Amino acid sequence: MAITDAHKKARAQFEARAGISFKNPMFIDTAFTHRSYINESRSSITPASHGEHNERLEFLGDAVLELAVTDHLFRAYPDSNEGDLTNYRAALVNAVMLADIAESLGVNDCLLLSKGEARDLGRARATILANAFEAIVGALYMDQGYQGAADFINRHVITRMPEVLATGAWRDAKSEFQEFAQAKYGMTPKYETVRAEGPDHDKEFVVSVSVGDIELAEGEGKSKQEAEQNAAKKALQEKD
Repeated sequence: MAITDAHKKARAQFEARAGISFKNPMFIDTAFTHRSYINESRSSITPASHGEHNERLEFLGDAVLELAVTDHLFRAYPDSNEGDLTNYRAALVNAVMLADIAESLGVNDCLLLSKGEARDLGRARATILANAFEAIVGALYMDQGYQGAADFINRHVITRMPEVLATGAWRDAKSEFQEFAQAKYGMTPKYETVRAEGPDHDKEFVVSVSVGDIELAEGEGKSKQEAEQNAAKKALQEKD
C-alpha cells in the first residue's frame, strides 16, 4: 500500500489525539482503508495499492468493543438490570456515537477513500467513520492485544457515559413511544422498513413508524432495530 506523506502526517496527528502509538503501522493504515479505495486503485493503470481494506478489522473491532463496554458497564453499574445495561451499551456503541468520536479524533483526515466516496460528506461518510472506528479497535487488538484496545475504548467511549445518562440517550425509545401512543391514541405503533441500501456487509436501513394510518417519522440505522429506535426518537420529538 502506497502511503503518502500527507496521510502519514494525518495518522501521526490521530495517534497523538488518541493517545496511542502503533508498533506495526500496517494495522492502522488498513483500518483507515475503505473498500472503495482498494477497488479504485486496482482498476487504475498504475495501482496505488494492492493492500487490504478495513472490513475484517471492523468485524473484529465490533466484537472487542462490545466486550470491553459490556465488561465496564457490568462492573460500574451493579444495581442496573439487564435491560438498562443493554440500553446503556447501545447508546455508547451506536453508529452516531462512534462517528462523532471518530471525527473528534481526526479520523476523517486519515481515511483512504475513492474519489467518489471522498466527495460524499453526508450520511454515508458518518457510516464510514463509525465503521473505521470499529476497525481501529480491531487494529489495536491485533497490534497491542485486548488491554491496548480496552484502554483506548475506556478513554474515548466509556468517557461518554455521563453524557448518555444526562441526555437520556440510553432510554428505550420504542417502549417510551409505545406507552405514549397507547395512552393518547389507544393504538400500538407500527414499524415498516421503507428501504435498505448498500451491500450486505454494510446495509443502511430506513424504517417508518406510524399510528393507525398516520406516518409520524422515519429513522435510519445500520440495523432494522437501530432504525426503529431512531424513528421512535423522532416521533417522540414531534409530539413535543
